[in-house]
Amino acid sequence: MKIAINQQPYDGPWGGGNRFLQTIVADLLAYGHVVTYDLSNPVDIIVMVETRTRSPNVTFGAGAILRYLVCHPDTLVVHRINECDERKGEKFITHKLLRANYAADFTVFVGSWLTRLSAWKNQDKNRQFVILNGSDKNVFNANGFKPWNGTGPIKLVTHHWGAHRFKGFDVYERIDNLLEDLDFKSKFSMTYIGNLPKDYIFKNIRHVSALNGQKLADELRSHHGYITGSINEPGGNHQNEGALCGLPIIYRNSGCMPEYCDGFGISYEGVQDVTYALDDLYHHYESYADKVKSYPHNADKTAKEWRSFFEDIIERRQDIIGSRKIFRNPYLLLRNQIPL
Repeated sequence: MKIAINQQPYDGPWGGGNRFLQTIVADLLAYGHVVTYDLSNPVDIIVMVETRTRSPNVTFGAGAILRYLVCHPDTLVVHRINECDERKGEKFITHKLLRANYAADFTVFVGSWLTRLSAWKNQDKNRQFVILNGSDKNVFNANGFKPWNGTGPIKLVTHHWGAHRFKGFDVYERIDNLLEDLDFKSKFSMTYIGNLPKDYIFKNIRHVSALNGQKLADELRSHHGYITGSINEPGGNHQNEGALCGLPIIYRNSGCMPEYCDGFGISYEGVQDVTYALDDLYHHYESYADKVKSYPHNADKTAKEWRSFFEDIIERRQDIIGSRKIFRNPYLLLRNQIPL
């Protein structure tokens, strides 16, 4: 297969979307497939992972795809959805995704909860698929991880590339304040790895600048438990990386988190009950640390599911393109010619 992806991977730390690109590209190349980042030559499948054509490393958008299909109608188009308005409390992200989705034959979501959002409920379910994210177990693994031995504080950690408040700062601030209490401080400490809002400073939580790859994994493994306060997370990677490093997860019952974390940690609703989850971890740490050893969401699994998906739609290519109606909505066809 020859596959065109509309965004080139970055080197270094650049969030979960970039890790997905690195994973899928490496897997496709390992299995003898060809990956390109432009539409200068015929390809079998186009994968649209980013709709904002003005973003760095984005090489083409929905408008270019639609023009390409006029001349190359045998090409299949897949749109990966890993964003939504709810993630950052905005109003226009989903609208832009829906507009660009006009060019797609299939939509692949990074979490089932996204498919239940009102924007996607009326879409043809036969053209919807869910493939969860996974992290590289060659990097993120429990080799060298030392679980809490019952003495001293449980060392909590979280990490985020984005610095938006919805990443869980209400919860992290609650823990930061609780660390003023000597009893709580005797039971827990916490590290935040990644970017912070401008001029933001924790009082008691240790802050480490964004890390990537082995350095990130080593830092995660130096802790005992992973906490995420992320709200409406579409399909994160941060909890995968923490869990694969051996850390039991304390996760917010929001967005994709239950789908990724159920059975491998402790859920909570928000600021009002996070202390109960922490108390549960403190008193039953060994049980949760044992459960997380079988955490399944790794990059090999994700890559295999994507590769199988590509192979399946190639086998059904003629039926798919036979039902495609590229001119079904002239307004959207033309509207996509204006760059996002």
